[in-house]
Amino acid sequence: MTVSPKLSPLYKQPERLETRLQEIPPEPGVYFMRDRDDRIIYIGKSRKLRSRVRSYFRDSQRLSDRIATMVKLVWEIEFIVTDTEAEALALEANLIKQHQPYFNVLLKDDKKYPFVCITWSEEYPRIFITRKRQLGREKDKYYGPYTDSRLLREILRICKRIFPLRQRPQPLFKDRPCLNYDLGRCPGVCQSLITPEEYRKTVQKVAMVFQGRGQELIEVLQAQMLAQAEALNFEVAARIRDQISGLKSLTADQKVSLPDDTVSRDAIALAMDEHHACIQLFQIRAGKLVGRLAYMSETHQEPGAILQRVLEEHYQTADDVEIPSEIIVQHELPDSEMLATALGQRKGRKINIIHPQRQLKAELIEMVERNAQYELQRLQKFSDRNHQALQDLANILDLTDLPHRIEGYDISHIQGSNAVASQVVFIDGLPAKQHYRHYKIKNPSVTIGHSDDFASLAEVIQRRFRKYVENPDLQRQGNPDFPDLVMIDGGKGQLSSVVAVLQQMNLLEDINVVSLAKKREEIFLPGESYPLTTDPEQPGVQLLRRLRDEAHRFAVSFHRQQRSDKLRRSRLDDIPGLGHHRQKVLLGHFRSIDYIRQASIEQLAEVPGIGSRLATEIYNYFHPASI
Repeated sequence: MTVSPKLSPLYKQPERLETRLQEIPPEPGVYFMRDRDDRIIYIGKSRKLRSRVRSYFRDSQRLSDRIATMVKLVWEIEFIVTDTEAEALALEANLIKQHQPYFNVLLKDDKKYPFVCITWSEEYPRIFITRKRQLGREKDKYYGPYTDSRLLREILRICKRIFPLRQRPQPLFKDRPCLNYDLGRCPGVCQSLITPEEYRKTVQKVAMVFQGRGQELIEVLQAQMLAQAEALNFEVAARIRDQISGLKSLTADQKVSLPDDTVSRDAIALAMDEHHACIQLFQIRAGKLVGRLAYMSETHQEPGAILQRVLEEHYQTADDVEIPSEIIVQHELPDSEMLATALGQRKGRKINIIHPQRQLKAELIEMVERNAQYELQRLQKFSDRNHQALQDLANILDLTDLPHRIEGYDISHIQGSNAVASQVVFIDGLPAKQHYRHYKIKNPSVTIGHSDDFASLAEVIQRRFRKYVENPDLQRQGNPDFPDLVMIDGGKGQLSSVVAVLQQMNLLEDINVVSLAKKREEIFLPGESYPLTTDPEQPGVQLLRRLRDEAHRFAVSFHRQQRSDKLRRSRLDDIPGLGHHRQKVLLGHFRSIDYIRQASIEQLAEVPGIGSRLATEIYNYFHPASI
């Protein structure tokens, strides 16, 4: 009997699979894997599309558990043919960034290493250190991640001392600059005392420091200093001289002994065990080590493939001027020619990717590998502690396997108002923030003055797992999206409400669920009247406590955001004639609703686009007694 294409994945339909593979040409391009809901779950590239895609479905092919799970979820394959391998590389990068497929996650963003962000999306860009890359704004630029956060903060502090930069995310005063302007540390951004064009020129100079182009910046400033001196602008020349002096203190870094100090190089190496790979990338410019970046990956590929993907992702976000002329790698890359060609087209010159075997460049790779090994040892110690906690938790709950994915749920509200819920996820004992999720409670019985945490939790669990009821064929065992353990913040009552809804959905046998009560850190199991006998300080209980605290934090922060947004919307949306754009202009001018309420009609009318008539409406709204 022929199986309908809509009722089973491709690997269960050999004839349809072979037909689909024959339709894929042996040319360079990009391929897409889609699941039964037509979502893109994986995007890849290849010099020969047909051979690469076919390799996923060969019985003899050794696949990692992650990729093997992905193959079982593939219901359709699509492709885009490109003219060159370089175009395939660039297209894959753009599509991954656009669709964020689940199985394309290679590098873990565990918030351990900091980045420097320059907000080019703003009229007056800010420069700050962050441990979270927000990819929503394409114009914003991130540099890193840097391994030495203390040194990074010192570099940024010196940059803000030698260059006049915006110091605050929001102005301190409405009508005058703060003390930083008088000290010469800020050019008066808040009062527009400098044009955006001039300010951006200053920020571009600072960006060169984080691009590893400090020496190039010094040469540019030296030329400007001489020009100002010849024009008898000695005060400006002296200011530039001080900037050069400060930059020289930054570039007086570790000297790397290589035969040609004029060549810009990146050196990359990794150290790996059965579960993790720690990757280090050294940026060497003019013979000096100007940056040491770090990445982490799961060990589900060959070392060369991991290095290839790290380099591709690293240079995707780099400016063309940041690409070095030479890249030294610890292992041969599977598609080094493709990467070198793509980078060479961007750079406008040939890029050499070298796998050294001896002498100085091999010694450099050994140094990078040694640093990666130290980082792996630290990770292993931390991983051992997590493994111990997972083992202890499995013993406490009498689980047959270690809980790989644990989900925690909590409810937050104030007497029923703005009720929300949180779902946080720990994978192998570590927060996996890319899987966190918020819920707005939709239950009509939960209103101001009437809260119902039991009904709210039941609603959230029903919404979380309803796709497994709607699609009975959806895989549960081995599915990375399906939890091994669910933890509810609360006692027996909260647990009972969750158990009831899971029973209705026929999922209780597939999901391990517990609750953790706050007062005595007691663990309750379904159907048990008394809590388990545990010590609050034992590793497994501490892991659940961390999960519970994270779920509570995430729920409370979302509740506060919703409450704040509702307060702002309700007070301004009720004013006739005050649309979204004018609200934005008004808040941008006064910075808060409190300042708007305190403003006079004349002050309100000064805001562009408001006018005296609308200003009167706004004033009367906040001062009804004066009507």
